[in-house]
Amino acid sequence: MRHYYHQPYATRLPNRGDDALESAAVMIVGVLDLLAGRAVHAQGGRRDGYAPVENVAGRSIEPVGDVTALAATYMSLGMDGLYVADLDAIEGRPLQERAIGALTKLGAPLWLDAGASSVDAARRHIELEATTVIVGSETFSSFESLQNICGALGGRRVAFSLDLLNGKPLAKNLAVGSCAPRSITARVVEAGVGTVIVLDLGRVGRSVGPDVDLIAAVRAAASSVTLLVGGGIRGLHDLRRLADTGCDGALVATAVHDGRLTAHDIAIARVLGPARLGGKSS
Repeated sequence: MRHYYHQPYATRLPNRGDDALESAAVMIVGVLDLLAGRAVHAQGGRRDGYAPVENVAGRSIEPVGDVTALAATYMSLGMDGLYVADLDAIEGRPLQERAIGALTKLGAPLWLDAGASSVDAARRHIELEATTVIVGSETFSSFESLQNICGALGGRRVAFSLDLLNGKPLAKNLAVGSCAPRSITARVVEAGVGTVIVLDLGRVGRSVGPDVDLIAAVRAAASSVTLLVGGGIRGLHDLRRLADTGCDGALVATAVHDGRLTAHDIAIARVLGPARLGGKSS
């Protein structure tokens, strides 16, 4: 089996404030939403209507929804890693360990969002060879539990996903859900995460573009960590807008599936962004 490996993103970027550098790479991460063992095409956060992925960039995915075929296609386009959302685990069903294991064998950096809300669960994700464990606002229990996970794994191995639905926070913890995105971001940075992901499920698969005003507010509260954005990205133009907002990378799926974001665009993204872009030094 062919292995795809890209140097970890944090080591390829300048530290923030390095005025000697005129530009920095924008990381592009391919999204795989796993449901019942198959890769599905997410749209608008309505998971009961997600259908298996059939084509990506003009290439057929065979069999339909095949997880490793989709991942290999992403990596052949030059992506920096894989973002894997285990929708079964997020909704309280068993972790899809077989599918996740097949993906880790590809050798690409793997960001795993599988409902981790405790140290034990996060450690299990590391045992499955996830590069980064994602703790989502949709499923996490408290800021204290997030701090404990960061303490156990090290903050650079932990990302917090600020899950939104049309700009409003999604959170199991109602007290968290009532907070503004910027306030939540400040708290999770204080808890020790190395990365914040802004993921608006209402924009996913809708090709409506990112909410740059909201993202700018989140960046202001998370100036010392890596910032990724997902949901609604239509192509290279949106990547430029995200770079100008201070984002370090993007999670993409639909724009790649339908061919609007090409391998050439992904290569261009590697030189996008002002000098303020960069990962948290470690």
